[in-house]
Amino acid sequence: MMWRLIQFSSLLLGALASPTPASTSEDGPCRIHNSGRSADCVGGQLAAVPWGGLPSTLEEVDLSYNNLQAVHADDFLRLPLLRNLQLQFNNISHIDTDAFKNNPLLESLNLFNNSLEEIPAGALTPLSDLKQLHMSNNLYKHATLAESFSKLVKLQVLSMGGPLVMGLKKADFMPLKNIRLQGFAIKCSSNLSYYEPGSLEVIQTREMGFDMAVDQQPGALVHMLHDIANNNFSVVQFRNLFEFMYYTGEEDIFQGLKNISALQLIFHRGKFNEHLLRMALMNLQISLIKRLRVQYIDFARSPTFSDTGASSRITNLTIDKLDLWYISNPDLLRFDWRFTWFNKIKELSIRYVNFNFVPCDSWVEMEGVEILDISHCRLQSGYIFNQRCENKGTMPNLHSFNASSNELTSLRDLSVLTRDFQQLQVLDVSNNNLGSAEDSRDCVWPNITRLIAHHNQFVTEALLCLPTTVLYLDLSHCDLDQLDTTFFERATDLRELLLSGNKIKFIPSKWRSPNLQFLALDGNSFGLISKASFQGMPQLSRLRAGNNPYHCTCELHAFVQETMSHGNVNLTDWPWDYRCYHPEAFLNTVVSQYLPSRLACDIKLVILISVATTAAVILILMLICYIFDLPWYTKATYQIIRAKYRAHKEKAAGEMGTFTYHALISYSHADADWVRNQLLPCLENSRNPYRLCIHERDFMPGRWIIDNIIENIENSRKSIFILSRHFVNSDWCNYELYFAQQRAMGKTFSDVILVVKEPIDPSSLPSKYCRLKKMLSTKTYLEWPQQVSQQPFFWEQLRSVLGKPTPTVDVGQSVESRTSSVSVIGCPQSDGRAKVVKCLIAAHGVRVKNRVTSSSESRRQLAGDVSCSHLHLQPSASRTETMSCHLQEAMTSLIGVFHSYSGREGDKYKLNKRELKCLLKAELSDLLSASKDPMVVEKIMSELDENQDGEVDFQEFVVLVAALTVACNDFFIDSERSSLEGSKKK
Repeated sequence: MMWRLIQFSSLLLGALASPTPASTSEDGPCRIHNSGRSADCVGGQLAAVPWGGLPSTLEEVDLSYNNLQAVHADDFLRLPLLRNLQLQFNNISHIDTDAFKNNPLLESLNLFNNSLEEIPAGALTPLSDLKQLHMSNNLYKHATLAESFSKLVKLQVLSMGGPLVMGLKKADFMPLKNIRLQGFAIKCSSNLSYYEPGSLEVIQTREMGFDMAVDQQPGALVHMLHDIANNNFSVVQFRNLFEFMYYTGEEDIFQGLKNISALQLIFHRGKFNEHLLRMALMNLQISLIKRLRVQYIDFARSPTFSDTGASSRITNLTIDKLDLWYISNPDLLRFDWRFTWFNKIKELSIRYVNFNFVPCDSWVEMEGVEILDISHCRLQSGYIFNQRCENKGTMPNLHSFNASSNELTSLRDLSVLTRDFQQLQVLDVSNNNLGSAEDSRDCVWPNITRLIAHHNQFVTEALLCLPTTVLYLDLSHCDLDQLDTTFFERATDLRELLLSGNKIKFIPSKWRSPNLQFLALDGNSFGLISKASFQGMPQLSRLRAGNNPYHCTCELHAFVQETMSHGNVNLTDWPWDYRCYHPEAFLNTVVSQYLPSRLACDIKLVILISVATTAAVILILMLICYIFDLPWYTKATYQIIRAKYRAHKEKAAGEMGTFTYHALISYSHADADWVRNQLLPCLENSRNPYRLCIHERDFMPGRWIIDNIIENIENSRKSIFILSRHFVNSDWCNYELYFAQQRAMGKTFSDVILVVKEPIDPSSLPSKYCRLKKMLSTKTYLEWPQQVSQQPFFWEQLRSVLGKPTPTVDVGQSVESRTSSVSVIGCPQSDGRAKVVKCLIAAHGVRVKNRVTSSSESRRQLAGDVSCSHLHLQPSASRTETMSCHLQEAMTSLIGVFHSYSGREGDKYKLNKRELKCLLKAELSDLLSASKDPMVVEKIMSELDENQDGEVDFQEFVVLVAALTVACNDFFIDSERSSLEGSKKK
């Protein structure tokens, strides 16, 4: 119905236009499209029809808005399939009689607003299928139709006339008496001169339009209404009924309205005063017309109007709908100073009427209104709601209220106004300025079920002011950047929610709306969406969420796949409105084409693969560790790093003092071979040698054992303890460990280095070794690896623990100084002269119990008296202190001499043949030179080397020195006796 109204109005206004689809060919002045069935030649300034460029397949041709002067016989000769021809708004003054003879299928012809001086009846005769003919607003002077029009039996719409038609005659439309039209419009001069009664009686149509002014002939309107009284119309429209003056006559020119059977009456343009409008309304009260539209009229008050009471009031205007549109003078609303003409109207629409306030009595008088539309009226909150008005009980039947496109700002005022509208269900407040936090508090609403509030300025807090009874809520384009889910939890009946065109940055995770079925989120700012986003909406069946800056992730892909496969939610704008915004590589990619791999998105699969891979790597590492003993290397590396770190801290703290030795080695005699053959060569003979202190070589002979232990621990930067079962069985080792631990107190326990030569269980140690137990359980120690491949790494660990070798100082207790202080004993020769014999006495701390023997049994007994690192020296009580000091010095010299030669080649603790010969020549040269036997050295070597290893150790060397010493002693005694006997003889 509305389409017909719009079409008919456009006919009367002369503004018909045809749509122009996108062209596919632009060769020539016309754009050919729709597979060669349509040609668009609009506005091309064409002076003639370009028939040469028009294909014969055309069914629609639009040549409107050009400069065509005539239509010739061959213009459309080649278009046998033509059905629609648009020629309006040209300057056509002539149409050949044969212009359309080859267009029998033509159904629609538009010749509106041209310069035709006569109706082209001859040219229209072949058009038997013609349904629509628009030829109004031309220059012909008479509206008389030729008899040939009676053959246009399919004609449905006819518009005719023009500004030069001065009147209508009874015979003008006789050819149409047997044709039932859908629409008929007649245009006459603005100065209608005559109208013959009965001129319109033969017109049978559903829609009738009059475009004529009866300023000079107002009585003609009475005859027109009488002529059309026998028809049932859907629309009757009068355009410019009074164009130049207001009607002031007393004759009731609208008296024929009471006999008109029409659904709607339209007054378009023209001058209306109170007098004329009241005359029309008085007749409408008793007519069958159900709808009235008054639009674009020029309304003015009647200066001669007098209120005669009830007889002058409009109180019984019972119509379904009243439209008051585009009226500049708002006095029309209460033209009789009352609003009584509204009280029985069901649907009242007041648009584009700029009234600035709503009187209190207006709400009271509109008691019958069910639908109220006051949009586009520039109403403000203070105008539409007057606190002084008593609104209780007003608008009892109103169920739909449209206040859109105004200047409303307060939701609170709107709620106060409508809370007494008990039947109100639909409220439209779109295109206002609602939604501020200040004016959106303490709202009380009726049971509104449909709220349309798009294009406002809502803040998040304003959502709490909305009615919670809504089933439909439109908050599109309201500048919302986030949502308060509290409102949606209260609005439990909400079925449809529109949030399009906002600035929502994320979808709340706790969004609960149990009955929501349709949700529109398109055109927002969120980029993340997943299956969990709508878990609180179990009834959701339709979703519109396109045109958002989507982050193409696995969550989005999973959501799409879930939605597409299960079909529970229908994406109404899928797929073209869903495009990737991030990452950059997928910019503007349609989401439906984003297909990540299963491995990238399946978390369970990723976890499974990760666990399996990790397990495999762990197993491989365990196997590698088992094969290559990596834990041992790791632990050793850790100890190296810790040692370097401690050394760095000690250096930074200034604790790196100067010592005589880099380290003191404490070990059991049973481990001496390992120390001499493994430990000392690796540390003392390295590229950066360490200076080590061992009891066999570096302890001062003749001093108390405890003094030697304490002094050498103090003179050593670190103390290395070689732990083994033999170490545990030695009391002296425990003493050394105690003194080293006492020395470390107050400094750092890194000075004590434990080297476990063989495994020791701390729990199995006797209770007296509490210190060793504690250190083994709390201190990291080095373990001597049995595997040869691991031993180089052990030495690297030990060097790291010892730190970088630093220069040491020489003191009087050093080997070099001690070897230089030897006792000189004179040994008499056979010629009676006293020769100097250099005699070195062994000073290993051994107490010689009887005489020194050369037997191996005696040497083993002596070795058994040696403790872990020292021999138990107990000077005889009968000896004087002076003798004890001389003897200790002699022992020291003896040890020094031996080791000064034994370390030159091979084993540094034994003398080979060459080293023994050098020693004898240098130290016992007189005795050696006295011998006449050239094999004396070989014989001495053979006598001393009991074990036949080709070398002489210290114990074997001591036998030689002891024998020489006894010989010297016997020689001294014999020499002294000889001297005494010689003296007696003298």
